[in-house]
Amino acid sequence: MCKGDTGRAEACVACARERLSRSPGVHDIQILRDGTDELATLELDYDPRQVTLTDLLRDLRESGVCVRGNRAELVLSVQGMVSPKSEQTIESALSKLPGVTASASFASRTLRVEFDRSQCALPELVRKLDQLGLKIVGPATAAVESKPSGLTRLILRAREHRQLAMALVGGLMLVGAFLTHVLHGPQGLRLPLVIGAFLLCGWHTFLDTLAILRQFKFDIDVLMFAAAFGAASLGHFEEGALLLFLFALGGAGEEMAMDRARRAIAALAKLAPDTATLRDAEGHDRLVRVDDLKLNDKIVIRPFERVPADAKVLAGASAVDQSPITGESVPVEKVVGEPVFAGTINGEGLLLAGVTKLAGDSTLAKIVKMVNEAQTTKSPTQVFAEKVEKKYVPLVLLGTLVVMLMPLILRLFNQSGEWGVWLYRSMAFLTAASPCALAIGTPAAVLSGIARAAKLGVLVKGGAHLENLGRVSAVAFDKTGTLTRGRPEITDVVTFNGMPEAELLALAAAVERGSSHPLAKAIVGESDARECPKWTAEDLEQIPAKGMIGRVNGKRVMAGHLSMLEAPAGSNGNGKTAGQGDSGNGLEEARSAVARLGGQGKTTVAIAVDGRAAGVIALADRPRENAAESIDRLKRLGLKRTIMLTGDNATVAAAIAKEVHIDEFHGGLLPEDKLNLIKTLRDKYGYIAMVGDGVNDAPALATATVGIAMGGAGTDVAIETADVALMADDLAKLPDAIGLSRFSRKIIKQNLVIALGTIAVLAPLAALGYAYLGMAVLFHEGSTVVVVLNSLRLLVYKPMK
Repeated sequence: MCKGDTGRAEACVACARERLSRSPGVHDIQILRDGTDELATLELDYDPRQVTLTDLLRDLRESGVCVRGNRAELVLSVQGMVSPKSEQTIESALSKLPGVTASASFASRTLRVEFDRSQCALPELVRKLDQLGLKIVGPATAAVESKPSGLTRLILRAREHRQLAMALVGGLMLVGAFLTHVLHGPQGLRLPLVIGAFLLCGWHTFLDTLAILRQFKFDIDVLMFAAAFGAASLGHFEEGALLLFLFALGGAGEEMAMDRARRAIAALAKLAPDTATLRDAEGHDRLVRVDDLKLNDKIVIRPFERVPADAKVLAGASAVDQSPITGESVPVEKVVGEPVFAGTINGEGLLLAGVTKLAGDSTLAKIVKMVNEAQTTKSPTQVFAEKVEKKYVPLVLLGTLVVMLMPLILRLFNQSGEWGVWLYRSMAFLTAASPCALAIGTPAAVLSGIARAAKLGVLVKGGAHLENLGRVSAVAFDKTGTLTRGRPEITDVVTFNGMPEAELLALAAAVERGSSHPLAKAIVGESDARECPKWTAEDLEQIPAKGMIGRVNGKRVMAGHLSMLEAPAGSNGNGKTAGQGDSGNGLEEARSAVARLGGQGKTTVAIAVDGRAAGVIALADRPRENAAESIDRLKRLGLKRTIMLTGDNATVAAAIAKEVHIDEFHGGLLPEDKLNLIKTLRDKYGYIAMVGDGVNDAPALATATVGIAMGGAGTDVAIETADVALMADDLAKLPDAIGLSRFSRKIIKQNLVIALGTIAVLAPLAALGYAYLGMAVLFHEGSTVVVVLNSLRLLVYKPMK
């Protein structure tokens, strides 16, 4: 696993163990060394419903471990799931194949399969899926079809919502059977209508029940099917059919409601157009498929068109609406050299751009892939609910048997009871105690939360991270590039002896144009922005670790560290004349300005002309415009502590912390110091989030409960390394994400209360005869629909300001 000496190998193993242990769903880690420093075997016991193989391999790579293995992972869109219980049937069936683990999502109709290619070939997986009645489908296309009308439209809608159509037709037959029974109509009409209602309303339940029983298991559908036919066996045909009708209607309603969440996510894939305008070498434009574009191809992006591919602007300028990808409300100006992203909307300008990423590697494609993968992971609450459900269903069956046998039990106490009455009550109890709402409430909320986060420009890579983000009580921030803009900017220009600021900047820029130092670039940029004269420097010379010297308009100009002026008279430390002493060259003024500005946490560049101090330019990495406001919003959300971690000195750290309202700061930190500090903070505050740039902060990001990357749109590292990525590179998205996560947890808790509360109240009433079968069905299915509709509130969540 590790290459190098023994010490480094041990460090890699320790780091890998630490990082893997922090992943949700990891239960046991065994790393077996083979006696060498380079090879080891990793045995990992983990729950694929909570963490993906991709995430685990990423953690290993970032620990310095090279992984060899035949493990592969596929995320598939499938058709054929008939209910939420299909998830467990599919996962159980696939897990029987050697080396295969799977996690299915009924809500998103996706399946994530992890398999060992040396034990199970891909064709075997496909055959097994066929046996389970699952069909692999491709992503939805954005093709525009002619609009059908009349009967054709009705037929298409019926096909799209088959379960609803069957339930409605079955319901009409049930009404006919009920009226025939009440009006004492002919039995020859009543029985066919009842049988038709049973077949149409119970067909999907029957299919799911059959699939579950094949696994020698019991679930909610089995309970519903048993209750319906139990009622029919007692002569309550209409009530049994009513149970199946409402169960089917509830299932169809759930499916339609969940389609809203699915469409919100599927809409991401449709953002990018299918075609692009390609400009060939002769300058001719032609329409091509986006999938056929190659790297460096030139594409024409006309006004108000969607950008077809990730590209870099070669000619033209325009304001591009990036809100579909990043959630930014204001269009971003794009000029030559600026990147544009697939799925964004061009403004009024015409752009010529060069393709930088193939269709499958674009930022949009990565987001869609990550979101689809996130849907197959389950939150801790969902996993807990599934565990409870597996133990709860047998208890319900046992309770039903007890209610059914009450006449025998009553005889033991010299009481009497009618078999028919207690059999009817047992069916009502069976219906009331079934945990349908419990099964659907959490996944519906997780799917809706992830979909809404994506629309806000926040990529959440799984249900566990969505829940954990809402639990954090403290947030740690990297400084550079996270709280600050990540580049030095001029804050002060101090001149001596009446020299104009524009002249000082022009002189400094003239000599700094020959340097690649970030401070030099900032000075040149500020001079150009102020439209100062662009003078040319001659005889340029760079003095290592000090600055630049050159001749501008016949004057000897120095720009750099104050020590260049403090050199002995006649020398600048490199044989160059510096000046005539402190009193004659303005050194005292320069020292005073440097001390004052340096005390504010700013970096200074001293400028001298012909050996005399002309001024001091101060620079600093300025806070992001909305940093302080974002920190204040986090505090209003109830976070206990905000902490800043930086490698800069304490003076700089203190200045930035005060300006952005950070509670606590730590300066002079190396990457390993940040890692250790995150561990300390985690022990102190429990759930903690770390916000960084996704590269040098990777160890700290992985150690925190939730790692959040400030990479911005198009930054592959940010998308791939963190648990959460703020796609707009906008700190204001962080309180949005935490607020959404907390609202998601609130919805999940409400759903649990609704589901368990309905069972707690209705089941005893049904067993005691106070709730009839029809009432039990109505409240049971009603609670299921309520939790789904409650979950869909997340799709319209609006962040609090």
